[in-house]
Amino acid sequence: MLKLPLPLPPAGSTHAAEIDNLIFSVHWLMLALFAGWGIFFIYMLIRFRRGRNPTADYHGSKSHASTWLELAVAAIEVVLLVGFSIPFWVQKTSAFPTAEQHPVVVRIVAQQFAWNIHYPGPDGIFGKTSIDLVDESGNPVGLDRSDPAAADDVMTINQLHLPVDRPAILDLSSKDVIHSFFLPQYRVKQDTIPGMRIPIHFVPNKTTDQIRHEMTITEHLPTTRNLDRFVAMRQYDDSQGNVILAKGAYPTPDAIANLIEAGIHDISISIDLPTEIACAQLCGLGHYRMKGMLTVDTQQDFEAWMATQEAQHDQS
Repeated sequence: MLKLPLPLPPAGSTHAAEIDNLIFSVHWLMLALFAGWGIFFIYMLIRFRRGRNPTADYHGSKSHASTWLELAVAAIEVVLLVGFSIPFWVQKTSAFPTAEQHPVVVRIVAQQFAWNIHYPGPDGIFGKTSIDLVDESGNPVGLDRSDPAAADDVMTINQLHLPVDRPAILDLSSKDVIHSFFLPQYRVKQDTIPGMRIPIHFVPNKTTDQIRHEMTITEHLPTTRNLDRFVAMRQYDDSQGNVILAKGAYPTPDAIANLIEAGIHDISISIDLPTEIACAQLCGLGHYRMKGMLTVDTQQDFEAWMATQEAQHDQS
C-alpha cells in the first residue's frame, strides 16, 4: 500500500501494518473524493456561469455519469469493509492466543479517572474479586485477599507492563461509565462498557525503548520548545570530559545553559514516556487526566519488574 504522509506514531505490534494499510486506503478514497468534488465544483462554476446561461434550463442533466460514480464509490467502500475491515475484525475477535503460546493475561478495570491493572501473579490464576471489598484507596478492584489464588496477585494503577514478542490478552471492564482503552503506538483501541468484560489481544513486537528511539528528534539550542517531557538520547560532555547532560536525563534549563556555554547547540531528544494508555472516550470532567503508562520490556526486564512488584506486595 502506497503510504500517505500522515502523522501516524511508530507502529509497535504485529497487526499494526494491517491497521495502517486500512487507514491509508480510506484516506486515498477521501483524497480522491475531495479532488473529484473540487474539480466538479469548479467545472460547474465555469460551465453554468450566468454569462453563458442567461436563461434557466429546467430539464437538467440527462447523463447517468453521476449514478455510475456513486456506484463506484459505494463499491470501493464495500471492498474496504468486506474485504479488509470485517475479516480483520473476525480474526482479532476469534483467534485468541492459545495456552501453548504462553500469553500474558491482564485484567484492566477502568474508572473515573484511572486504569486499575490486575496481574494474576506467578500461579497464573486470578484471585476472586467482590464489589463489597472495593476500597478506592487500597483495593480498587475489590480483590479478596483471603482467597489462596489472590495471595500472589499484583495490582498497579496506571502502570501496565508487557513483554515484547509475546501475546498479551487484556480483559477490559469498567466500574462506572464508558471509557475507551487506547494504545496509539500498538494500534489497539477498545471501549470499556459497564457490565461487560471485553477481552482483546495483540502481540507487541517493539519495546518502549525502541519506540522512543524511533521518535528521536534533533533540537537546536536555544529553543522555545517545552522540553519537560523529553530526555536526551545520548550523553553530552564539555571540553574537559565532564558530563553536562547524561543519556536519559531531562534537559533542564541549567543543563541547556551549560550546553550552550560549551558550544553545543544541537541535541538528540525523545519523549520520555512515548507509549501511553489514553482514554479515547469523553468520560467526565477529569477525562483529560485519565492517562496511564504502558511499558513494553524485554522478557528479562518484565520478569524483573514483576519480581519487584511481588516483593513490594509481600512487604505490605
